[in-house]
Amino acid sequence: MRSRSNSGVRLDGYARLVQRTILCHQNPVTGLLSAGKDHKDAWVRDNIYSILAVWGLGMAYRKNADRDEDKAKAYELEQNVVKLMRGLLQCMMRQVDKVEKFKCTQSTKDCLHAKYNSATCATVVGDDQWGHLQVDATSLYLLFLAQMTASGLRIIFTLDEVAFIQNLVFYIEAAYKVADYGIWERGDKTNQGIPELNASSVGMAKAALEAIDELDLFGAHGGHKSVIHVLPDEVEHCQSILYSMLPRASTSKEIDAGLLSIISYPAFAVEDLNLVNVTKSEIISKLQGRYGCCRFLRDGYKTPREDPSRLHYDPAELKLFENIECEWPVFWTYFLIDGVFNEDKIQVQEYREALEGILIRDKNGIVLMPELYAVPPEKVDEEYENPHSVDRVPVGKLPHLWGQSLYILSCLLAEGFLALGEIDPLNRRFSTGLKRDVVVQVTVLAESNQIKTLLQDHGINVESIADTHPLRVQPARILSNLYTMLGRNKNMKLSGRPHRHIGVLGTSKLYDIRNQIFAFTPQFTDQHHFYLALDNQMIVEMLKTELAYLTSCWRMTGRPTLMFPITHTMLVEDGTDIHPAVLATIRKLEDGYFGGARVKIGKLSEFLTTSSHTYLSFLDPDCDVKLFDDPSEGRNSPDSEYGGYPADFCEKESQDELDQYINEVLQSTALKSYLPPTSKTASQPSVFSADHSTKEILSIMAKTKGLEVPAVSMSLPTKVLNTHRKSLNLVDNPHLFEAKDSENALHLPKDAEGDLDCRRLVEQLKECPTLHDQADILYILHILKGADWDTELDGQYGVTVHCLLNELYRKAGLNQEWGLIRYISGILKKRVEVLAEACTDLLSHHKQLTVGLPPEPREKIITTPLPPEELTDLIYEASGQDISIAVLTQEIIMYLAMYVRSQPSLFVEMLRLRIGLIIQVMATELARSLKCSGEEASESLMNLSPFDMKNLLHHILSGKEFGVERSLRPVDSSSSSPAISIHEMGHSGATKTERSGITKLKSEMKQKGSTPSSPTSTSPTGSSGDTSWGDRKGQWLRRRRLDGAINRVPVGFYEKVWKILQKCHGLSIDGYVLPSSTTREMTPCEIKFAVHVESVLNHVPQPEYRQLLVEAILVLTFLSDIEVNSIGGIIHVDRIVHMANDLFLQELKAFGATGSILEKDVATGICHFFYDSAPSGAYGTMTYLTKAIIIYLHDFLPSTGCAVQ
Repeated sequence: MRSRSNSGVRLDGYARLVQRTILCHQNPVTGLLSAGKDHKDAWVRDNIYSILAVWGLGMAYRKNADRDEDKAKAYELEQNVVKLMRGLLQCMMRQVDKVEKFKCTQSTKDCLHAKYNSATCATVVGDDQWGHLQVDATSLYLLFLAQMTASGLRIIFTLDEVAFIQNLVFYIEAAYKVADYGIWERGDKTNQGIPELNASSVGMAKAALEAIDELDLFGAHGGHKSVIHVLPDEVEHCQSILYSMLPRASTSKEIDAGLLSIISYPAFAVEDLNLVNVTKSEIISKLQGRYGCCRFLRDGYKTPREDPSRLHYDPAELKLFENIECEWPVFWTYFLIDGVFNEDKIQVQEYREALEGILIRDKNGIVLMPELYAVPPEKVDEEYENPHSVDRVPVGKLPHLWGQSLYILSCLLAEGFLALGEIDPLNRRFSTGLKRDVVVQVTVLAESNQIKTLLQDHGINVESIADTHPLRVQPARILSNLYTMLGRNKNMKLSGRPHRHIGVLGTSKLYDIRNQIFAFTPQFTDQHHFYLALDNQMIVEMLKTELAYLTSCWRMTGRPTLMFPITHTMLVEDGTDIHPAVLATIRKLEDGYFGGARVKIGKLSEFLTTSSHTYLSFLDPDCDVKLFDDPSEGRNSPDSEYGGYPADFCEKESQDELDQYINEVLQSTALKSYLPPTSKTASQPSVFSADHSTKEILSIMAKTKGLEVPAVSMSLPTKVLNTHRKSLNLVDNPHLFEAKDSENALHLPKDAEGDLDCRRLVEQLKECPTLHDQADILYILHILKGADWDTELDGQYGVTVHCLLNELYRKAGLNQEWGLIRYISGILKKRVEVLAEACTDLLSHHKQLTVGLPPEPREKIITTPLPPEELTDLIYEASGQDISIAVLTQEIIMYLAMYVRSQPSLFVEMLRLRIGLIIQVMATELARSLKCSGEEASESLMNLSPFDMKNLLHHILSGKEFGVERSLRPVDSSSSSPAISIHEMGHSGATKTERSGITKLKSEMKQKGSTPSSPTSTSPTGSSGDTSWGDRKGQWLRRRRLDGAINRVPVGFYEKVWKILQKCHGLSIDGYVLPSSTTREMTPCEIKFAVHVESVLNHVPQPEYRQLLVEAILVLTFLSDIEVNSIGGIIHVDRIVHMANDLFLQELKAFGATGSILEKDVATGICHFFYDSAPSGAYGTMTYLTKAIIIYLHDFLPSTGCAVQ
C-alpha cells in the first residue's frame, strides 16, 4: 500500500478539525448547523459561511486524492454541503407565501425569517420579534447556490424549486430600495429596530444577481426550463446605489467591517478599484485593533458597559462604548483571503501570524476561533485613556463557526490546496478588470409612412415600423407584460415577476421569443405612463441621458441597440413637418457622437449580428406558462391607456397565441374617441369663467350636494386649490386663500330637489369653450360619482369618466397645454413609473426628501425607501388636496434624481431636499424675473414645459443667474397661459467693493429723492434708483434665499458644529436648542448627526434668515480650534445675528443713511440691506458677525489680542 503523501497528511489534519469544530453541529435530519451546543437556532448567513470550509475541503480532497478513500471523503464532504443548502431551501420554501407578498409590499412583516429551528426547519420567533429582513442573507444564499452549482454540485432537484429560486431573484432584485436590518440584524446602531438602507445588503444582492443570471440550476444535465433570468437594469441600480454609499455603510454607520465581504471575497461587488481601496483603508484605520476589527464605531455588543437586560440602547449611551468596542477576529480571515486573491504575500503573511497569536487551542490541540475579544470590566477606564493598550479576553461562542470556517478556508488557499478558480468558478474576482469602449447602435424608426416621407424630404432615410418585418418592434410595456410570466408556478401559488418598469438596458437587447426576433422601444418614448414623453425637447434630453447611461453601464456581450421611434406627436403643431429639436437630434446621431456617447445609426436588420440577444425560454409553447391563463389575473398593467404600433400585427389567420396576447394588451390600451369638440360659439353663458377658482366649484358642489358627498372628500371643498384657476399663489402667501364674492357664482345645473344635476352637467360638456372647462366638469363628476361612473354621453354606454379624462389628457398633450396636462394627471392619480427608484437614488446619495409645503405636520419627511403605492399616497396627502402640486412634486423628484446621477456636484453639502420649498422658490424666481404677481407666476410655473421646468430647477440648484422672457403663443392656441422661455445670463464681473453692500449704498444715496424698492417686493414697477444698482441689486439676498431654501451649507459645516458642541452646553437657534449631548450618541461624520442639526435649522421659516444663522454658526466654529476648554453654557445664535445687525445699522447711520435704506424685515427684524451684503469684504456680513461673537463671548476668549484673527 502506498504511503500517505505529505499533503494528504495535512488534509487529514484539516478534515479532523472540520469534523470536530463544524460538522459535529450539523443536524442529521435537516442538514442545518446549530449555532452551538446550547443554541439550537440556525441562522441563514452563519450556516452558509460555516459550510464553506467543508465545500473547500471536499474540492481539495478531490484534487489531491492519493487513494480511493480520498475520493470517497471528497464525495462525503460535498454531500454535507448539498444537505445544508437543501435544508435552507426547505426552510425558505415553507415561507413561500412571504416571498409572494414581499415582491409587492417590501415590508419588514412580509419577509423571510433570518433564523430557523435546526431540527425541524420551522420558524423560531414571530414575524415582528426579530430583525428578520436581511436581504444580504438571502442574497448570500443565491450567490453560493450559483457558485456551488457551477463547481459541479447538484443542489436543485425539481422545476418547482427552480421557480422558487426565480422568485427569490425577484425578492432581492429591489434590494437597492429596501431598508433592512443588515448583516448585524440590528438596523440603526441604537438597536431600536429601525431598518436602514445597508451597503452590505445592496452589494451582496448585486453580486448574487450577476452570479445567477442565465445560470442553469440543473448544471450540465439541465435544459432551457431550468435557467434563471435576471433583468440587467436591476443589477445596475444596485451598483449605482452601492457606489453612491461607499465607503459609508448606512445612515447610522459611517464605516462597517462587514463591507469586507462586499469589496472582496465572496461578493467582489465593486468594480472601481479606487473605491475598494478607500473602503479597505477606512476599515483598517478606524476599526482595526490588536485582536481583529470592531464591527462599527460605538458598537455596544458584549462590551462591559452594555446592559444585558435590555435589547435597545439609549441614544446618549452610545458614547460609553467608544474605544471599548469588542474586536472580532473573523475579519482578519477576510483580509487573509483578500491577500491570497490579490497575490499580496506580505498581507497573507501578516494576517496569518496575527491570527496565530489570537487563536485558542483546546486540550486536544484543536485550534478554535473565538467570536470576539472584549475589554475586561476592571480595565475599562484604562482602555478609555489609552485605546488598544489593555490585554483583552475572549468572549462569546467558542468556536465561532463563521470565523472557524473562513479560517480553515483561508489556510487551504494560502497553502495551495485550493486554486482561486475552485472557490470562485464564476470568476467574480475579475470584476475590477478593464472596461471596454461601448458603441451604441441606434435605429430610427418612423411610426407611419407619412412620417417616413417627411423625413425623406429632409434627406433622412429611415424604415417605418412595418418595413422591419420579419423582425418585430413593440413598446416596452409589452416586454413588462411578458416578463410577468417569468417564475409563475401554480403549485406554490407564485405569480411571477411584479409588473415593474423595464429600464433602457433591458430594452436595448434583442429578444428571441418563439422563433421570432423582437426589439422594444425604450420606456422614455412611451407616452402612456407620464407626460414627460409628450415634450419633444424633453425626449431629446432623455435620449441623451439614456445613451450616456448605456455607454457607462453596458456589460453584456454584443452592442446595445436602441430603437428611437418618430411618432406623430413629434411633428410641429400643424403636422406638416418634423419638430426641429427632433430633426437636429437625428442629424447629431448621424455624426457618430451624441451627448458624449459613441453611436452608430443604421437599420435594425444590419445590427442583428452585433447586438446582444436574449432567449426568453420561459415563453416557449412547451413550457407551462399559459399566456391566457385566467382573464381576471390582471395581465394588463393598470396604467396603460392606448395603442402600440398597429403596423406590426400579422394577419388574423396566421396569429399564434403570442400574437393574440400582444394584440390583446395593445387593444386594451387603444383609444376611442367620445368627447365633443370644444365649442367656440356657445349661445348660453359659459358654465365657468376664468376667474372662478376650483375652490368655489367645489364649495358650491358641497352645498348643492348636501349629504351625498362621501366623507372622505368633505375636506376637499375648502382646501382645493388649483393651478389653472388663478387661486394658487405659491409666492406671496401659500397658506391663506381669500374668500371671493359669491355673486359671480357658477351656473351649475340643479335638479328638482336643488341638488346638482349630473346628467345635465354631462350635456354641458358640449358647450365648453375650452378644454379647461371640460376638465373642470369631469373633475366634479370624478369627485361626486367616481372614475367608473358611466356618463352615457351621446347615448353610448360604457363611456366612463375615467375614459373621457384619458381622452382629454391626450388632446391636451397634442396642444402642449402643460398646466392642463398636470391637472388631469393629478385627477387620474398618475404616477411616475420610476418614482420609487428616483427616491432611492436621492436617499442613497445621503439626501433626505421632504414633500409638501413647510411647516412640519404638513411637510412629510422621507428618510428610507418606500414602496411605490405608499410613496404616491404620501405625496398626495402632503400636497393638501392640490393635485397639481402632487404631480409637480413627482416630476421634480425625477429631475433631481437625474441630476444627482449625472451632476452630483450640484448637491454638495445639501442634506435635505425640501420639494415644497423648491417649488415655492421656483415660483418666486419667476415672479422676480417676470416682475409679475404671485398668482401669475404660479400659473406660469404650472404651464412650463417639462424641459423648461428641468432647466429652471437646474438654474436654482447651480445658483447661476438666469433670465426669463415671455414668448408669444400662436393666437389659435386655447391656452390662456403666457408662454415663457428660460435662458442663462452671462456673468458680468464685479469688483470686490462692488460686491459688498456699502458701496452700492453710497451711490444709492447720492441719487436724491430716489428710494430703492425693498428687495423682497415683486412689484412690477421698479423705482428709478434701480438703474444705478444694475443687475446686482438683491443678488446676495437672492443667493441666501436660494441656499436657505435648498438647505445648502458650507463644506465641512456639520463636523465643525460637532466640535463646537463639545465646548459649550448647546446652541439655541430660533428658540430650539441643539444640546451638546447629541455628540454622545453620534459621531461627527455620521449622517444622523447632520440630519439632527438640520432639523433644528429647519424650524426657521425664512430661508434668508436661516442662511444668516448658518453664517453665524460658521464663524463660531472657527473658535473650536482655539485652545479653550469651554465657551460657556447655551449660545444663542439669534442674539449674535441681531447684534451683528445692530452694528451694521450703526455704521449705516454713521454714513448718514436714512429712510427706506434702514428698513427692517418685519418677521425677523433684520435690515434688508444686511441680507443683501456679501459675506466677505470690510463691510461684509462675516465682519459684523465676528465682531458680535467677540462681544458675546468676551469672558471666555483668551486675553491675548491675536487669538481671533
